[in-house]
Amino acid sequence: MKEEVVPKLPVELNGELTVQMGQVAQTDPRHPQDAEFGDLQQVTYFELARLMERASRRFSGLIRAELTRLRVDDIGPAQAMILLAIGDSELSVAELLDRGHYVGSNVSYYLKQLGDGDYIDRVASQRDKRSARIKLTEKGRQLRANLRDAAMTYERAVKRGDQDQRMLETVFQTLHQLELAWGSASRYGV
Repeated sequence: MKEEVVPKLPVELNGELTVQMGQVAQTDPRHPQDAEFGDLQQVTYFELARLMERASRRFSGLIRAELTRLRVDDIGPAQAMILLAIGDSELSVAELLDRGHYVGSNVSYYLKQLGDGDYIDRVASQRDKRSARIKLTEKGRQLRANLRDAAMTYERAVKRGDQDQRMLETVFQTLHQLELAWGSASRYGV
């Protein structure tokens, strides 16, 4: 085994490389490169973005499985995430777009599905009939509560202690900083 000190955040790629703050990263000489990731000794932002995309798909699969368990077949994971984003609030479509960073045309479609399924109430604004306020119905609140309970169960299964909580907070802060940096770079350049 080849060892080198790599001061990176905790990351696991294909189960072969685990890098932790201030610890030694180990790579298996039998697998010095991975066709999907390139050089396993150096984690790049591109690889991180790909990992986040895969994790997002896995999370969608988890939500889909939970919807199936709850016998909910009229909406999918994307609509369920919108229910979670709306929460207990009553908000406009623009506020929902800001809160969830959704694509506008997708949100319109998802909101129509949620309305047709009686998960949300969509009320036209009295000041501007073109704009609407959205809130969860009782059915929507119940599904949201069920999804939140399932999420807590998954979280308890994964989180084993204070160190896991600190690691989760570090990852969240890092991803939030990347989101801000990438957003600024896409708007204003590097």
